[in-house]
Order: sequence, then structure tokens, then C-alpha cells
Amino acid sequence: FEYISQLNSLAGRTPNDLTQYPVFPWVLADYESEALDLADPASFRNLSRPVGALDESNHAMLRDRYNVLKDQWQQVGAAGGATPPFHYGSHYSSAACVLHFLVRLEPFTTYALELQDGRFDVSDRLFYSVPKAFRHCATSSADVKELVPEFYYAPDFLRNSSRFELGTRQDGTRVDHVELPPWAKGSPEAFVRGMREALESEYVSGHIHSWIDLVFGARQRGPGAVEALNVFHYLTYDGAADVGAIADDLERDRVVQQLLQFGQTPPQLFTSPHPARLSGPTLERAIAS
Repeated sequence: FEYISQLNSLAGRTPNDLTQYPVFPWVLADYESEALDLADPASFRNLSRPVGALDESNHAMLRDRYNVLKDQWQQVGAAGGATPPFHYGSHYSSAACVLHFLVRLEPFTTYALELQDGRFDVSDRLFYSVPKAFRHCATSSADVKELVPEFYYAPDFLRNSSRFELGTRQDGTRVDHVELPPWAKGSPEAFVRGMREALESEYVSGHIHSWIDLVFGARQRGPGAVEALNVFHYLTYDGAADVGAIADDLERDRVVQQLLQFGQTPPQLFTSPHPARLSGPTLERAIAS
């Protein structure tokens, strides 16, 4: 947790800016079991793939999209209305993503209402279930959200303690407190504790470098990003647009709104693969020796 927090800080991500809020990974893949087994690798998400590519059935479609956009870009370029190729038109971290997860917690509730012209979003689009949120992100190439750090330390965002009227879903389910995995036993504290234990686990310690490569490192840009199915809209990248040099007022406003609302990729901190964490002896092995 502390290391990822430091990387976010070095990349200019801060809780004081919704458009550049700290980004944390989904590390677990098991939100269905009665008991969480952190000794089982199957409990964890594949950290070497971006969220939108966790489902292998999406890979061909993502490559096809990239190649079609690449052909258009090479044939007509910006003058012909084309954009540089990408795999995803949405982003894993944006103001909307942050407010989606933290809508029950002030001051984020107020910000969410301002974003939606004084109303909560449609109930079926609100964050209401952790298992369903992960399932959707893990199978969709459009919803590619990573997490906010609150998933690893702040259980209050999972409660509707202020009794906001969040509406009713089309299936008749009232949106209230966030639905938790069975292994959390209905307790936000147990959920956050399980998430934090997973983040600090031996498995994640041995694989988190792969996720760092995708978000902050060598596979964030260039051929490595293309190979990893990890290319986002070009305007999300640091330095992609010189807003001050855009003469047309409407175009400048369009670019600014894109940057503010649709996500920003962190500045690249590493250009070579991040080393895997060296594993030392466990406490049990240290005592035994």
C-alpha cells in the first residue's frame, strides 16, 4: 500500500484532485466464496493484464479495434479526422470513476450531484455491489475501472450512513449499502481488512511489478503497451496536448473537457521493467531457522 501510494504521489496523483486521484489495482478475483483463501493463486487477478484485457475473449476485439484505428491514422491522419490508435476509449481512472465508488461519502456525494445536475445517477449505474462491479470490469472492454485507495483502508465509503435516496434498480433491488462478497460476512471492516491483507500478500508482492509496468512503467506506452493491450486514447497521456497552443476556442475547450472528465494516464515513472520484489523469509521460517 505504501509503495503504490508513493508511486501515485511521484506521478502527481493526489486525493485533492478528482481528475488525478490515486489509482490502486483490483488485486483479488474472488468475490464469491464464503471464505477468502490468500494461499490460492486463483483468488487473485492477473496483474500482468489491464482490467479490460482480463477476459481473453476480449483480446481479438481489442487488437482489431487498434489495427483499424491504426490503418485510419496512417491513411488520413489528424487532417482526415482520425486519431492515434487505442484499445480503450474509456479510462481506468477519472473523476467519474472516483465519484462512482465514493458516492456515499461526503464531500464526494456533493461532487457527484454537481456532476449530475443535482441528481444521483440512474440507479442501475450506481455502485451497489462489489462482486458485480468486479465481474463487469473483468469481462467488459468498456468499463475498465481500477480502484481508489479507500478500498484498502476506509470502510465508511461502503455504507449509506447518511441515508441518501439512491433509488431502485430495474430488478426491484433498492440501492443502499454496498453489497459485499460473502467472505466479508456483511462487514465493511472485514471487507477492507481482507482487501488490505490481499494487497500485502506474498502473491501480490511477487506480481505487483507487472501492474506497475502497465500503469507507471515500461508497458504504459510504446510497443510494450501495444503488446499488452494497454493503449488508451492519446489525449489521456501526459504531454499529449499543448492546450495553450490551441488557437481555436472550441477545440481548446473540447480538449480541456476531455482531460478533466475522461481520465488521465499518470506520467511514466519507469522506462524499463520494474523488478520483482525480493522475497525474504516469512516470520515462521525466520523463527524456525
